[in-house]
Amino acid sequence: MPPHEKAPGLPLSPPHFAASRPIRTEISATFALAWPMVLTNLAQVGMTTTDLMFMGRLGPKALAAGVLGLNLYFPFFVFAIGYLTAIAPMASRALGAKRQALRKVRGATRQGFWATALLSAVSLPILASGEGVLLAFGQDPDLVPEAGAYLRLLMLSLPAQMAFVTLRSFFSAIERPGAALVAILVGFTINIVANWALIYGHLGAPTMGVPGSGLATTIASAAMLAVLAGASFSDRIARRFHVFGRFWRGDREAFQALLKLGTPIGLTMLFESAAFNAAVFIMGRISEAALAAHAIAIQIATITFMLSVGFSQAASVRVGRFLGAGDWPGLRRAGWTAFVLGVGAMSVCGLVMALAPRAMVALFVDPDAPANVEVTRLASQFLMIAALFQVLDASQSVGAGMLRGLHDTRWPMIFMLVGHWGVGLPLGAWLAFGADMGGLGVWIGFAVALALVASLVINRWRRLSSAAP
Repeated sequence: MPPHEKAPGLPLSPPHFAASRPIRTEISATFALAWPMVLTNLAQVGMTTTDLMFMGRLGPKALAAGVLGLNLYFPFFVFAIGYLTAIAPMASRALGAKRQALRKVRGATRQGFWATALLSAVSLPILASGEGVLLAFGQDPDLVPEAGAYLRLLMLSLPAQMAFVTLRSFFSAIERPGAALVAILVGFTINIVANWALIYGHLGAPTMGVPGSGLATTIASAAMLAVLAGASFSDRIARRFHVFGRFWRGDREAFQALLKLGTPIGLTMLFESAAFNAAVFIMGRISEAALAAHAIAIQIATITFMLSVGFSQAASVRVGRFLGAGDWPGLRRAGWTAFVLGVGAMSVCGLVMALAPRAMVALFVDPDAPANVEVTRLASQFLMIAALFQVLDASQSVGAGMLRGLHDTRWPMIFMLVGHWGVGLPLGAWLAFGADMGGLGVWIGFAVALALVASLVINRWRRLSSAAP
């Protein structure tokens, strides 16, 4: 190993990384890695929820304009986040292998910054022309100007968000997820204050309305990136990797690896997100109450889903470490540990949904108001289905993370495409209209799709993880 690739005292394998350790050590290591990731994911969702809450106080027209702009921004954001998430398993595998780990981790992280620049160059011109895109999709001309103004400020947050995810993936790989949690809590706080000031004109700021929310998100995103970039210099382990060192140098091997691993992850997340967006249009054709109930139920399900995403991310890191070390018993133990913890956490969420659906709906609307009776009834039905598929959702999510740790991302993408678009959505639409089940049929379609994807993902994990001794 070249001298410059070996930093004295660098814990390439943390104290809990050892095949001879008992299962309780793996449980402790996985939980320690996962819980900051779960909170970070929840705070990320909370930022978008906060934006919508502030815009909603301006009235339904303002909220509709904001949602239009956000929906155009979201596909670019989702793909980029998925693509850059591949940095974590790449870096984890290099750390497990140890050989040239510093160079490979730096290379993977550096390519994340290069990818940020390239994806920004593609995305920003399209988003800057957002008004024309929205009009081409037949959106309400009265809403488009404000949506476009909001989007032009919101899109400036995309490069900072992508660079933040790059660094977050790096910190996850070295098992220091607390830094990203601190950064996003700072961003979350700034986002609340900036929304309040810029939308309504407080603290001497101009009254910008909906576009002010886009600027608030951009400011908060820049702050998040600044905090995490600072941590890369101040954290005693992170700074030894010099992730900003020789930033201009290319790394063809790392670029190709990120492209091969990250593109399927980005497309997987995009396919899943698009499937749930398509369900919104189906609900809109059923009734206004069904659409409102779906929005409430899906928001609750999204919040609980962040638990499984955190354990999925932890699984990628832990499995990647053991893969790099060639420790297949440890790899299997790491994968199944994350799986059991993630499914267990989501099972608790499902139980709460099943026991108190009306109470959860009451967080969003007054269930006793006459105008909300049908919305409450439908949302409670949808949550009962969501309660049943919490285990399925966790299984497919954590299972996909386990496969990412094995650097297997193409087949999970195919499973997601077939499950949601080949089975779930068509079945849901038929049950909604052909079987006259309404919105309940759409949610049953979700459950069937998740069951199919989960079974395919877990079967592939069992086959691949058992292939080696």
